[in-house]
Amino acid sequence: MDTPPKSEPLFGTGQFHCVELTFDDVPRLQRFLEANPEYYLAVNGCSPGPDEAREEFESLLPAGWSYKKRWVLGFFDEQESMVGAANVISDLFAAGIWHIGLFMVATTLHGRGVAQILYEHLESWMRENGALWLRLGVVEGNLRAERFWENSGYLDIRKRQGVEMGKRMNTLRVMAKPLAAGSVSEYLALVARDRPESQ
Repeated sequence: MDTPPKSEPLFGTGQFHCVELTFDDVPRLQRFLEANPEYYLAVNGCSPGPDEAREEFESLLPAGWSYKKRWVLGFFDEQESMVGAANVISDLFAAGIWHIGLFMVATTLHGRGVAQILYEHLESWMRENGALWLRLGVVEGNLRAERFWENSGYLDIRKRQGVEMGKRMNTLRVMAKPLAAGSVSEYLALVARDRPESQ
């Protein structure tokens, strides 16, 4: 059994709970990423690098991208074993726009409904903390991820081609989900980057 994370849980699902990871958790996160390389193989064409977890904390957003906070989150079971990880950015580009940069669940739990349970609670937590729109990018051809986000209510906003990710050049489906009664045109009025005519 792993040592419990130092942070207090942000929310729980019954069997699982979510905490904000700190830089002290880099070794734990790195072990999890290396034990579950399927996401990286699918989108980057290679396994996670030796500093993958550190980069989750230290990598910078592009110049000019405004935001409130970056969250690196870990999901744990009752034995304090890590079962999932996420990277979330609050108020990206505009207040109320939350971006999910990473959401992954241990491979051994695929097909058991765990990802949906964890995501639904994550979404509720983001809503409770001010999210009005959720945004993410999914690599075209990563069929498991595409189905998951479509089934979770996300809408296609635009595509970005020629996105370099690891050893691959990918087409990225930019998707968004309203948490209130918002329209796509209202979203695009807030996020100029996602308008079809933007570069």
